[in-house]
Amino acid sequence: MNHFVVGALTAFALLPAAAFADDAPPSPTGHLKLELNALQPVDKACRVTFLATNGLAASLDKATFELAVFGTDSAISRVVSADFKGLTTGKTKVLQFDLKDLGCDGIGRVLVNDVTACGGQGIAPATCLAGLETSTRTKVTFGQ
Repeated sequence: MNHFVVGALTAFALLPAAAFADDAPPSPTGHLKLELNALQPVDKACRVTFLATNGLAASLDKATFELAVFGTDSAISRVVSADFKGLTTGKTKVLQFDLKDLGCDGIGRVLVNDVTACGGQGIAPATCLAGLETSTRTKVTFGQ
């Protein structure tokens, strides 16, 4: 093999892999963690407490989740929109929502049905759903 071909092959091998990448959207960096932390009866409602931790690469200006609430009989009780507002990167935030006319003991499962709004500097809306991790500290099943 002549020196020109060897040199060209060496230069080709040293090109960064990004030079060959397609225009696919970047995969999410980090995770958005939602923890169902507590259920507390208040007046004629069930107060649902979440911990939200933004482990994504940037702060979120807005994060809204569509939640499906199932009864202990596995039937859907209601679908609600929970606006978590802005979430600073690296910070954990406590959020509470009251589910009116619903007893906490009647809730069997909470499902993150969809992410209806999610955005921040350099954050695509699909990133929140792709990087979502759920957990619970209650007897109620919580997931996606």
